Amino acid sequence: MIHGAFCGGWAFEEFARPFKRAGFAVQTPSLRHHDCGAHPPEALAQTSLLDYADDLAALIGKLNEKPILLGHSLGGLLAQMLAARGLARATVLLAPSAPWGVVATTFFEMASAQAMFLTGDFWNRVLPPRFDIAAANSLDKLSDQERQAVYECFVPESGLATFETMLWAIDAKRASEVQARDVVCPLLCLAGEKDQINPPSTVRRIAARYGGRAVFEELAGKSHWLIGERGWEDVAARVLKWLDGVLARTPERRTTVA
Repeated sequence: MIHGAFCGGWAFEEFARPFKRAGFAVQTPSLRHHDCGAHPPEALAQTSLLDYADDLAALIGKLNEKPILLGHSLGGLLAQMLAARGLARATVLLAPSAPWGVVATTFFEMASAQAMFLTGDFWNRVLPPRFDIAAANSLDKLSDQERQAVYECFVPESGLATFETMLWAIDAKRASEVQARDVVCPLLCLAGEKDQINPPSTVRRIAARYGGRAVFEELAGKSHWLIGERGWEDVAARVLKWLDGVLARTPERRTTVA
């Protein structure tokens, strides 16, 4: 399970439990420098999506079999990047960030990307989390108490990785590029109806890139924090049901969710 921006492996503490009960060996790694609390090294500023992906690929390389990849938000983008390297048996994308070339579908997405320039050379800096943004757009379906508890676990994020994700059109390296033809595993793409960060209209475009290999579903009433907002158990159950079908078509021993 691959977490999103400003988070860590802790984000899946509750969400992972149904998968463990179902017999999966679940791993919830933290991305590079995301286990350092509020004071990560300055190297985080210039940590790329490619660094995150390389670290995860190295972890996958130590497994005995290809895992099922489940990624949330930025983790959904990383899951696509890894699947394109042939490292996934199946891939679950929860409110995923879009890869290079998938054009935003809403004004909110475009305005959010442009607003990053108001912060200066953010691509060279460590970006601290902001409660107002998280509360309004990511944790908006949580109670005040739940929202505060989750936010207190947030950590700084890489300015470079944020640039590569949100402003891919001017990223000369195309760090977030994913060749759809290289993703040959089945995919489940879930998006919350109320999600502004990665809205269903954009996630639908992501799924469309993979043709018949991808299943897209819009979740009524849900927002961005699919792994922890009210009704997350239903999201986990939907993923498990889909996985049962995938595993039935390709029978192997119980696999790893990474």
